[in-house]
This record gives sequence, structure tokens and C-alpha cells, in this order.
Amino acid sequence: MNAVFDRPSAWQRLSPVFRGFDGPLLLAIAVVAAIGMVTMYSAGFDHGTRFVDHGRNLLLATVVLFIAAQVPPQKLMALAVPLYAAGIALLLATAVFGLTKKGATRWLNVGVVIQPSEVMKIAVPLMLAWWFQKREGQLRMGDFVVAGIILLLPVGLVVKQPDLGTAILILSAGLYVIFFAGLSWKLILPVMLLGAIGIVALIVTEPTICQPGVDWPFLREYQRHRICTLLDPTKDPLGKGFHIIQGMIAIGSGGLTGKGFMAGTQTHLEFIPERTTDFIFAALSEEFGLAGVAALLIGYTFLILRGLMIAGDAPTVFSRLLAGAITLSFFTYVFVNMGMVSGILPVVGVPLPFISYGGTAMVTLGLGLGILMSVAKSRRLMQS
Repeated sequence: MNAVFDRPSAWQRLSPVFRGFDGPLLLAIAVVAAIGMVTMYSAGFDHGTRFVDHGRNLLLATVVLFIAAQVPPQKLMALAVPLYAAGIALLLATAVFGLTKKGATRWLNVGVVIQPSEVMKIAVPLMLAWWFQKREGQLRMGDFVVAGIILLLPVGLVVKQPDLGTAILILSAGLYVIFFAGLSWKLILPVMLLGAIGIVALIVTEPTICQPGVDWPFLREYQRHRICTLLDPTKDPLGKGFHIIQGMIAIGSGGLTGKGFMAGTQTHLEFIPERTTDFIFAALSEEFGLAGVAALLIGYTFLILRGLMIAGDAPTVFSRLLAGAITLSFFTYVFVNMGMVSGILPVVGVPLPFISYGGTAMVTLGLGLGILMSVAKSRRLMQS
């Protein structure tokens, strides 16, 4: 009889909060985060408090992940339209009242300085998943046109700032939702073919179009320089091509097992620019070699595959589209960062998830993975 009136233990009170978390996904995140902490300690040990700040940012992202995982997909769906509308309003306010640094107007002072474009990395896939959920069972071509407008409006505002790296991440997140919603391959393949033809044309005509004074439509001068530098970084080895050349040297010099922890010469003699942020992959490759890169790629691959499995098992169209888009957005971060550091993509300022230094990007990634965890959690609770 007394057992009925016994107070529940602390664990009994807290266990519902932790119940349903996806163990394999948490393990993958933990592995990648641990590699990031080790790499940051080496790459940033002489950069003041970079290592401590990175740990603080990681802790904050973990808290955000935990909180987001408690919000069921149904409530996330209710937030889609208000969050998207607020994000567009903030982008418009940034264009008019924003702070300009180094020629870019990306920040807004609302008591604290924020970067509204970061909000759209989550708001756009949320909004598009909401749209396709509402159109479930009656999709027409016009619905995809509306989805395109929903996507291109924030992308255009971010490109205008200019912030090509963030625009690419927002665009890719939205395109993943549209693709998973059932966009026909008849529309996808011609675009891919045109893209391939454009890349070949750039390579063939590079000696001509990269001459000084040649204007490119729709691209700013610095964007043209980035593409031309990618095609031939040796034309300006001490200027525009310095990042790419030094990154490739560091990656190649790592060999099979690397030069050893805190023993990277390119890293610690400061030949690698931005070695704690955009180019931290070069520092990791130099010190831990192919073995370290393989360990990181295995962690990323497991995380992405687990995310796609969660998306495949999602109970609703909204949660399936959202989980798939967040997972492949994570892939985009990894592919673009590693590609630009290794010289196969232009340098566009995309961080390496949970490895690069940066608070805003870390929190955004934590929020995205928290939403993914929420989808997995809702499925598990439905089955129990």
C-alpha cells in the first residue's frame, strides 16, 4: 500500500524526457564531435581561447539539440509559416538596416547582433515540408512552382548580401525537400546536363574568360576570381590561390598516418589560412593523415545513413521530407567544405560540421539534428 504513495525517483521523473532518443545517431554525433575537439585543440592552441570557445559552442549546440528533440513534429509543423515569415522579414530588414563588414551586409542589430540568413537554413525546409504536407495526394506542377518561389525568395535575398556559401546551403536544403516530394527526373536530368556542359565550357574557355577585364553576367568580381582561382590557383599563388595551394599541400603531406598530433608544419607555421574555421580539414589531414580522414568520413557516413533511415521510417509526409532534407543538408556541408579545401570546389566559406570553429553554425547544426532526433523519437514512441 505504501508503494502507491512513494515519491518517484529522479530517474523515473526524467526518463520520459530521454525515452525515444536514437542511440546510433547520438553515437555518430559523439564520434564526430570528439574528433572535432581533438583537431581544434591542435589547430587552435595558439589562437587564444579557441579550444575553450569551441567546447562551449559544442555544449550549447547539444543543449539546443536536446530541447529541439522534445518538440514533436506536429508542433514543428505549426511553427513553419511563422518562422519562415519572420526569417524573410529579418532578411528584408538586414538589406535596409543591416551592418556591413568587409563589403557584405549580413548582420542585423536587434539588441544583439544576429545573422538572419542562418535562420533560413531551418525555416526553408520547414516551410517547404509544410507546403507539401498540405498538398499531399493532390500534387500538381503548379505546386512545385510555388515551392520554387518559396525557396528562391530567401536565396535571392541572401545572394544579394552577398553570402554565396549560406545561399548554397539554403538552396540545397530546399531542393532536397522538393526532390523528396516527387519532382520528376524529366525536369532534374536536363538541369544536371546543362550544369555539366557549363562546367566543361568553363574549363575549356578558362584561358580566355579569366583574363583581366572580362565581365561575367550575374556574378560579382570576387565570385569570378574564386572560380578562376579554382580552375588554376597557380596563376596567383601568393594571392587568391594561396588558400587552395596551401590546403592541398597540407592534405598531401599528411600521407597515410599523418605527421602526428600537434606536429603539422603547414598548420603551426601558419601556412594554412583560417586553419580553425573553413580550412580546418587541411589541418586534420596533415596531422592525422588518411587514417584520420577515414575515421571522420566513417563518422559522417554513418550519421548521414542513419538520418536517411530515420527519414524513411517517418510516419508523415512532413516529417519524412524534413528529416531527409536536414540529413542531406549535413552532407552538403561536408561535401562543399572538403571539396573547397582539396581544390575541387570554389572557396565559399562553408564550415565543416562539428569540426570548424563558429558558434552560429554549430547551433544551427545542433538545431537541425535535434529536429531529426525529434522525428526519430516520435516514431519510436508511436511503436512503443
